[in-house]
Amino acid sequence: MPQTALILFAHGARDPDWADPMRRVCASLREQAPGQRVELAFLEFMKPELRECAESLVNEGFERIIVLPMFVARGGHLKRDVPLLLDELRQRHRLTRFELAGAVGEAESVVQAMAGHALALIGG
Repeated sequence: MPQTALILFAHGARDPDWADPMRRVCASLREQAPGQRVELAFLEFMKPELRECAESLVNEGFERIIVLPMFVARGGHLKRDVPLLLDELRQRHRLTRFELAGAVGEAESVVQAMAGHALALIGG
C-alpha cells in the first residue's frame, strides 16, 4: 500500500484569521487519525501554497497525495487552475499519484450539516 498524505486545500486570504476554521479541521484530523499525514495548503495569499506543500510531501517519500478542496463548491479555481497545477506536479513527479477530491462543500454529509446548522438558527 502506498504511503498516502492528505492535503486540505483552501483558497487563502489576506486576513490570517480567515484560515482558523481550516486549521481546526486539520488539527481535528491529526488528533483523530494520528498515524495519517494531514497538511493544510493554500491557493494564494497564505503559506504554504499547494505546490510547495505537495513537493515537500513528495520529497518525504509519499507516493499518493490526495488534495481535498476546502471549498463550498467547485468553481473556476477547481475547474481550471488546480487541475493544471496537479498536471504540472504529475509531470515533475511521475512516481507519485496525485488525486483531486471533490469540493468538501458538495459532499452530502456537509450539505446536511450546513442545513442542520441553518435549521438550528431558526429553531427547526
